[in-house]
Amino acid sequence: MSDSTELDASPPPGLLLRLARTQSIAFAVVGCVNTAIGFLLFVAWVTILGDHLYLWSVACAYSMSVVIAFVLHRTLVFKVRGHVLRDFIAFVGINAFGFGLNIVLMALAVGILGFPPIPSQFVVMGIVAVSSFFGHRHISFRRPSSVVVSPTRE
Repeated sequence: MSDSTELDASPPPGLLLRLARTQSIAFAVVGCVNTAIGFLLFVAWVTILGDHLYLWSVACAYSMSVVIAFVLHRTLVFKVRGHVLRDFIAFVGINAFGFGLNIVLMALAVGILGFPPIPSQFVVMGIVAVSSFFGHRHISFRRPSSVVVSPTRE
């Protein structure tokens, strides 16, 4: 007969994690896909709004891609159960940090250094993606390691 604590066990890893074998590779794949989606959204918004509204374009792209990223990471990489709202709030918090970093770096690259917005965003998004990995891994989808308790026999 199985111990009742086995009911609390985490579900199996997401499909991508099973294929990639390591969480960092699965996370990177999803991150690259979402970065590409975010970049395309940025290009679309800057095309619609114009180069002079590049910061608004960043905001619009981020607000759309954060939802896509959450779903992709939750289902393909981490495969966690429950706490959807808590996970989403933590995920948005980590992305808010990334968003702030993106705004600051874009303002520096475009506003101060005079680089064009689209190539600048490409470089900035890479920097933000790398920095966000640790936050999502350790905060957004973290589950206590003591969830599964093995009975001890003495």
